[in-house]
Amino acid sequence: MQPNEFHIMLLPNLSADTQGILAVPAAPFTLKSMIPTLEWTADGVRFLDQTRLPLEETYVLATSYQQVADVISTMVVRGAPAIGVSAAMGLALGVSRSQAATVPALAAEFETMCTTLAATRPTAVNLFWAIERMKSRFGELAAKTGATPAHVRDGLIAEAQAMYEEDIQACRQMGAHGAELLPQRGGVLTHCNAGALATCGYGTALGVIRSAVEQGREIHVYADETRPFLQGARLTAWELMHDGIPTTVLCDNMAASLMRQGKIQAVVVGADRIAANGDVANKIGTYGVAVLAKEHGIPFFVAAPWSTIDLKTPTGEAIPIEQRSPREVTHHAGKQLTPNGVGIENPAFDVTPARYVTAIITERGVLRAPYSESLQELETAASR
Repeated sequence: MQPNEFHIMLLPNLSADTQGILAVPAAPFTLKSMIPTLEWTADGVRFLDQTRLPLEETYVLATSYQQVADVISTMVVRGAPAIGVSAAMGLALGVSRSQAATVPALAAEFETMCTTLAATRPTAVNLFWAIERMKSRFGELAAKTGATPAHVRDGLIAEAQAMYEEDIQACRQMGAHGAELLPQRGGVLTHCNAGALATCGYGTALGVIRSAVEQGREIHVYADETRPFLQGARLTAWELMHDGIPTTVLCDNMAASLMRQGKIQAVVVGADRIAANGDVANKIGTYGVAVLAKEHGIPFFVAAPWSTIDLKTPTGEAIPIEQRSPREVTHHAGKQLTPNGVGIENPAFDVTPARYVTAIITERGVLRAPYSESLQELETAASR
């Protein structure tokens, strides 16, 4: 079941010899309009199709919860925070489209919706956090005297929209917390895409960078291309050029050389799940970047909302790692790159041990090692 597509515009084709280096924007830096990653509408949930970036800006409209699940699975939308809010909107959409005449009948349907959406991406804990929050809200609404399916529907739509606004606010807060950790001027390396496209707006790792630039810091971003899905080359570069932030794309195997040359002063990445001991699951290749940063004495920062913290998972060894289709490795732009029948490994994520992480940046503040203590302390303080 495919979502409806709405072709909005074609962006100018980037020439093959484009270097990706822009002039430093004139001060003061002003952030351009928010990139519309996803949006609740009267007709359904509208998503910017990230599989077609950077050359096509195309939107798809999901009109059922099954279509939202498909959008998540096929990575039309991706990034842990965005996946979580997408799932919440998918549940709200499913309930709003239900023909159930009673709350108990709606509850049975809702359970199926939750199961369907939970099966889309196993690593990003925000997905399960969002589903559990929507389940809790459903229970609260259903338990009220005189509750009707319409009452539950309106409450879940409001909850999903609240989660959308909270995500944007959280990104801005972590950006403010993390900006001071970046150099006053210099190169900052990032891996994958942890920007507005991975969230409801502004971004986690790129939110830290945006906030630093807004404060007047002269940051030049080095974006790993991030094989095999090229989130860095396609998405991070597109975002940062949209905002006029100086950006250079590099192949993943070039990071060590640039670090040795002194071009990288800091690394900041996002996360899909952070275990209770501070181990970080992020896009495949992040672990290697962290090891390189440690070898070269470069700080390695992780920026993620608190919904990415999984205190129920003791270490990174217990984090499930999604295996993607071999075709993402064997083919590019529809063309086969590898011999027929060759073996393929395509884990979507790897785990960076906490000992390589200089600091974890959240909307609640900046955490330092030992993370098993600082994470629990902040959780306890927030629950008081």
